[in-house]
Amino acid sequence: MAIVSDEQVIKILRQYNPWWRNPSSIKEESKPQKRLAYYEALKIIKHNTLRRFAVLSGARRVGKTTIMYQIIDNLIDEGVNPKNILYVSFDSPIVKLVNVETVLSIYESLYPIEGTKYIFFDEIQYTDHWELWMKVIYDRRKDIRLAATGSASPILEKGATDSGTGRWSVLKIPTMSFYEYCRLLQIEEPILPDNLKLTKLVKMSNAELGDLMDRFAPLEGHFNRYLMIGGFPELVLSDDDIYAQRMLREDVVDKVIKRDVLTLFNIRSPLLMEKLFLYLCMNSTEIFSVTTAAKELENVSVSTIDGYIEALEMSNLIYLAKPIDVGSKGALKGKPKIFIADAAIRNAVLMIDDVLSDERELGAMVETAVYKHIVSFYQGSTAHLGYFRKAKDNQKEVDVVIELPREKILCEVKYRSNSHIPATDAIVELCKDEKSKVTNAFLITKQLDDFGITKHETEVPILRMPAIAFLYLLGKAEADGQNGKM
Repeated sequence: MAIVSDEQVIKILRQYNPWWRNPSSIKEESKPQKRLAYYEALKIIKHNTLRRFAVLSGARRVGKTTIMYQIIDNLIDEGVNPKNILYVSFDSPIVKLVNVETVLSIYESLYPIEGTKYIFFDEIQYTDHWELWMKVIYDRRKDIRLAATGSASPILEKGATDSGTGRWSVLKIPTMSFYEYCRLLQIEEPILPDNLKLTKLVKMSNAELGDLMDRFAPLEGHFNRYLMIGGFPELVLSDDDIYAQRMLREDVVDKVIKRDVLTLFNIRSPLLMEKLFLYLCMNSTEIFSVTTAAKELENVSVSTIDGYIEALEMSNLIYLAKPIDVGSKGALKGKPKIFIADAAIRNAVLMIDDVLSDERELGAMVETAVYKHIVSFYQGSTAHLGYFRKAKDNQKEVDVVIELPREKILCEVKYRSNSHIPATDAIVELCKDEKSKVTNAFLITKQLDDFGITKHETEVPILRMPAIAFLYLLGKAEADGQNGKM
């Protein structure tokens, strides 16, 4: 006897798909503002000649389900029969108890359906052997176009490698960029020159740069809120920032760590996982020593910490930045830097009072935001991202290094009242060193009037660039389809 009856599944499917009865009901779920990933996923789903499935991967609350609803809205607007569209979440307790084949079979028994069917599976990682079912659907059901989401990206990517080659594409969805945040809130955009590229700003005169920076002045208050609330669409639209942070802590962090990570990665000690994530939040943007962490966290084994770190990275809660060798002096090897996936997650966990007036905490928040934007901007490119720290003088560091076949870009964050750096600073020394092959260098500053070429005599000029402008322009370039070409 089946644990779940067909009637129970049918009831759930009808609840998930109100457009079967009332096509306009999708408008209540679909938001007007669309992320870049929406257009990429829609292109995959609707492509006339190249049939591929789309798998959207990202942390909870980044808007994966909303993107699905927006695609469904588009399909219905373009005349697709609403009954040809199935949405189902495998996060549902009842649906978890049945497999993909059963869900499809029950759906197709409900209505006489002709033509292409559009299937949307949410949180696909919660159904057993999902990648094998998707392979079977792709190979045997040419009448089906499919999109799926998941919160644990490497699980999805492994499935894509094992079964999905040539069948589906994984689209990683980070939290929103500052530019997307402004677009979502319909904040008036600064008027900018056409085809503006960050790496070309170094050729502008001080007067031109000053005029450009003035255009970002109306966004300063919004930037501070962005650092606090982060890039989670639903929370951005909230009118209660304190409640939004509480929701972030309870829904995003607690549900992921206390449920998703434990379920998907066979974590033996939930309390240790919580302690480790708190430890990472307290030491984010710093070089991470697994040996030190293992000693400080109940003297557990190094292999246990390594496994838990991998689970957090797979769950889209942290980024690991590996050291990159730059120049002729040698670089620190082995130890990564840890970045929390969004500065607001760190704020929500640590609950630091008045964080915007704490220069050290603010610097960590902005460095986190810079790294997150750069990861998103170079996603899908051949770029190697990491940091630099000198091997023999490990106080000398560059926060972010972007390495491409013909480019090497350095970014150092000095988000403070005085952004002056001495001639002995690592970024200055590397920009003097011809063997470093640096092509561009940015010093990310706090004040809008803190811009222009530093006064150091270097082979490659170092451009002081206010964080608000740097992040906005990087996000805009990505949204304009220029990602990977800073």
